[in-house]
Amino acid sequence: MVNLSVPKNYTFSPSSATPHLTINHDVAADLDSSNAFEGPEKLLEVWFASGPTALPSSAAPNGLKSVPADTWVGMLDMVNCKILSVLESDDVDAYLLSESSMFVFPHKLILKTCGTTTLLLGLQRLLHIAAVNAGFPFHNANSVNDVRAAATPYRVFYSRKNFLFPDQQKGPHRSWKQEVKYLDDTLEGGGSAYMVGKMNGDHWYLYITSPNQTLTPPLTPDSEINCQPTPAMTISSNGGSSAGGSYSQNDETLEILMTDLDPENAKQFFLSHASAVASDKLAAEAKIARKKAQDSIDCLTAATPEEIDVFGHCEDGDFETAKAEVTEELTTEGHALGSVVSESCGLNDVYPTSVYPDARVDSYLFSPCGFSANGVVPAPPSGEDDTAGATHYFTVHVTPEPGFSFASFETNVPGGQKGRTTAEIIEHVVNIFR
Repeated sequence: MVNLSVPKNYTFSPSSATPHLTINHDVAADLDSSNAFEGPEKLLEVWFASGPTALPSSAAPNGLKSVPADTWVGMLDMVNCKILSVLESDDVDAYLLSESSMFVFPHKLILKTCGTTTLLLGLQRLLHIAAVNAGFPFHNANSVNDVRAAATPYRVFYSRKNFLFPDQQKGPHRSWKQEVKYLDDTLEGGGSAYMVGKMNGDHWYLYITSPNQTLTPPLTPDSEINCQPTPAMTISSNGGSSAGGSYSQNDETLEILMTDLDPENAKQFFLSHASAVASDKLAAEAKIARKKAQDSIDCLTAATPEEIDVFGHCEDGDFETAKAEVTEELTTEGHALGSVVSESCGLNDVYPTSVYPDARVDSYLFSPCGFSANGVVPAPPSGEDDTAGATHYFTVHVTPEPGFSFASFETNVPGGQKGRTTAEIIEHVVNIFR
């Protein structure tokens, strides 16, 4: 059973679209990331429908999002990672894991894991969960009670950069050839495998299946095509296109993989450095608060100097106890220092709340180093494009150790939204680590 409770210091936005965060304190307390040295992640993306509004009639109303967190635990155990926290929203639930992230949409699931995790070993269980718990159609068994029941995916994508330490990998991940064979054996009809880059240098692998024709709407008969007028096509300022009379949706993913991080910038993701930054910030805030308290006649007349709250409140309380709790949070790994790093390194400014008021970031700093963050970004109201009202995501993972440093950034926030181009997003992210 996963104990996911809402932290007492988390403030919810009044907006109903605002994501909600829950933290798995039991796992976070016992986490040891000292062996998570393989930064480049394995990335699996499984679609069960072409979009969130195209779910089959047999599926649960909310598709994969209807699956409780406890059910995913069994699958993630096979992958060898744990849930640290969950950031929930109407369109996507972002799971921060002990080794990277998982994003659950109604129609698809994205699982990204680093280190020596055995990601592909969870694929069969994922297909089973999609059939049994989310109601997606299957045809390899007579009943959902059959342990072999596996939902038929619409599309599957698997990709990764070449490993820094391939000999340390386990299961089917010991080589690309084994991974491809495992995928072909698991997926009916198999897929196509590709490699981009130098065989004797950095390269990137991709495995992809074609859209499942049994889950794809039939083609329009030629007789109907010939008698229908050609719809007008409009090109938006960000490069997207839409045809009159048809559903249009921006579906793009930006992925940045970075090695050999600048040593000075990499220091931001070490616990000792982050703790020092947090302490300096706390001291500065306390100094300002004391000054405000001293300037407040009401506060000074309501309490003795010993009882003054350095945070500017005139209520009674055990300040020393509160101070000790804050000090512990800012000297140990966890979400508190993760939030400090997100702000200080500039990650929070990639999609700032001044532009995306309901955006939320869930971040975690590991000991002695390492950083992970998930962001859920509800689109700001605009009414000008088809992404209005949609919720997007981004995720960042950092392995800062010298010699094998690595950082990744991934998002599906459409380029050009709110006037910021994809090139500007790339520049912002790269400058955090360069």
